[in-house]
Amino acid sequence: MERKYFGTDGIRGHVGKGAITPDFMLRLGYATGKVLGKMSAGKRSSRPYILIGKDTRVSGYMFEAALEAGLIYSGVDVGLLGPMPTPAIAYLTRTFHARAGIVISASHNPFHDNGIKFFCAEGYKLPDEVEREIEAALELPMEAAENLGKAYRVDDAASRYIEFSKASTPWNFSLDGLKIVLDCANGATYHIAPKVFRELGAEVTALSASPDGLNINLECGSTKPKQLQSAVVEQGADLGIAFDGDGDRVLFVDRNGDLVDGDQLLFIIGLYQQEHLGGCKGIVGTLMSNYGFELALRERSIPFERAKVGDRYVLEKMKANGWMLGGESSGHIICADASTTGDGIVAALQVLRALSEFGLPLHQLKARMQMLPQHMINVRLGHRDGILDHPEVMAAVSDAELQLADNGRVLLRPSGTEPLIRVMVEGRDSTQVEQLAQQISAVVQRVGGG
Repeated sequence: MERKYFGTDGIRGHVGKGAITPDFMLRLGYATGKVLGKMSAGKRSSRPYILIGKDTRVSGYMFEAALEAGLIYSGVDVGLLGPMPTPAIAYLTRTFHARAGIVISASHNPFHDNGIKFFCAEGYKLPDEVEREIEAALELPMEAAENLGKAYRVDDAASRYIEFSKASTPWNFSLDGLKIVLDCANGATYHIAPKVFRELGAEVTALSASPDGLNINLECGSTKPKQLQSAVVEQGADLGIAFDGDGDRVLFVDRNGDLVDGDQLLFIIGLYQQEHLGGCKGIVGTLMSNYGFELALRERSIPFERAKVGDRYVLEKMKANGWMLGGESSGHIICADASTTGDGIVAALQVLRALSEFGLPLHQLKARMQMLPQHMINVRLGHRDGILDHPEVMAAVSDAELQLADNGRVLLRPSGTEPLIRVMVEGRDSTQVEQLAQQISAVVQRVGGG
């Protein structure tokens, strides 16, 4: 069945347009309850139990109420977690042996967007076949269950997740003497992250930790880190940490105010595992991971593979290889020995653990990996049919690869939503990289009638 509502990361859109309406959320809650209510899981009562968490955007209140009503009407008990990071819902779903966890969030998007993510009982994203069942159930007429569900407020959700986050490090791990600036993006980590790092001993300054429903991700967080970069330098902090609106992404800022992205953070964690924990089995990146990251891992005999862009694909390849570490340059990092999904706080703690064990500041440790210049051009086309396999385009790519030799790479990616081909070239020489990207783009544009 072709999926009408679900994308690769749940359902997302502009509030009030398309699928993202209170009426749809009511029907989605009912359909979810009917489908997941049939599946076996831990028994909390005679009725299935599903958790709902959300980030801090204002539309979360009405969508929470609509989902809650639909689930109750289908005969499901509901646990209301309130504002919580996305990975917290994954963790709490496992902890409470719930049938599923639902996250109301549009992640790093502005407040006027919202969406839904689902976690199964084991804390992973719902399988495709279950999402298809829910889509089919959306067409069913709503009929009240004989045994209506009830809703419960989970008052200790935040404290449980704080302790879980701290427990991802050794019992004697301490951040004493470390001065950190946190940017909580006015999102779901605002009441969690400062407590985690303070309770571990750090001196913490929290930025963008006063959500009002409208300021989530507004000129702050991992997508807009400039205020954090300035604050770290002005306050003489050791480093800064930026989360996105729902807390599943993290980026760092070193003491010089320079941004440290997900590839660099993955390298630091992998290097620590390789040199201090008996070895790193391997790391999964994406098609967009910096080539310098791949080269740095190769030099240290750490296996590396690329997945399609998206945490779902990264996790699939991690599972297939039996590896514990993977992620994206955006800062979505999965530490599978601690969490089932990308977790900004847990990933940040693994980086800090590495810094502590190496006894080096962030700017020095990240220097062990050389990021290569990367240039990307979006080529808008009249059509995309057969572009990537066109002889002229293939010849242009082959010529560029020959010039780069083993010191770079070329990637052409069609946009999933627009008539675009993204032409990306990486290499050691920034001038060469830009020239080759322009040459390939010109061929793509000519062939595609751009």
